[in-house]
Parts: sequence; C-alpha cells; structure tokens
Amino acid sequence: MDEGRLRETVDACRSLIDERFPDGDSNGASAMLLDDGTIETGTAPVAVNPAVQVCHETEPFLAAFRRGRKVVASVCLHREDGSVLVLSPCGVCRERLAVHGPDLLVAVPAPEDPEQIVWKPLSVLLPSYWITVFEDEPSDGWVA
Repeated sequence: MDEGRLRETVDACRSLIDERFPDGDSNGASAMLLDDGTIETGTAPVAVNPAVQVCHETEPFLAAFRRGRKVVASVCLHREDGSVLVLSPCGVCRERLAVHGPDLLVAVPAPEDPEQIVWKPLSVLLPSYWITVFEDEPSDGWVA
C-alpha cells in the first residue's frame, strides 16, 4: 500500500474534523481510501436517542457502495481535549468492512500511544471471521 495515499487519507480525516467542528470540541470523523484512489470522508450526527446514532465510518462506507468501489483502507479519529485519538473500527464497522475483504487496511492505535496509527489488515482484527466456516461461502476473500 502506498504510504503517501495512507497519509492523505489520515489528513483528509483530520481536515474534516477541523472544518466541521472548528470550535475544537470533542468530535470525530472517518476517511476511507477507495481502490480508484478516491478518499471519502464522513462524520456521525448526534441523535436525540443515542441508540439510533451511526458510526463515523457509515458515510464513507455508503459512498464507496454508491460509487461501486472497494474500500482498501479505513481510519477513524476522535479529537478529545486537544489530542486526536485513533479509534479502531467497532464490531459493526468491522462487519461492514469485511465485505471488502481481509486485506483491507484499518488504522488502530499504537499500544504505546493512542495518537499514533498502526495499519493492520482487517484479517488481523478478525482472525476467526465467521464466514470462513461455511463451505459454500468465499472465505478466502470473504466476499464474491
């Protein structure tokens, strides 16, 4: 994976946080690099009922689907008290991202510093992905 494109994806995510939430309050965003080089970004609106809120990754995930593109890398960041923390994808987002295959790169926080990104293939986060037990499913690439 091109390190420059990964850096641009992270920068796009940071830019969205700064542009959408210029007051510096606690908030986050996500960015996804698509197989054609496009970077899609998104953030999550606050809902009165927190049970119906969506993840920051939802908007770029849906943009990739709308464009008919494969996601090759995903990052989610959260600004808190002047720091920008790396958030690994939640279980729901891991499931959503799995349709793009086990080689998709996801940003996770470095163990020693939650502001530093470590890129890992999704297969490392889902070592025993459920679809691999079904003989009729394409478990090697997770999706057809």
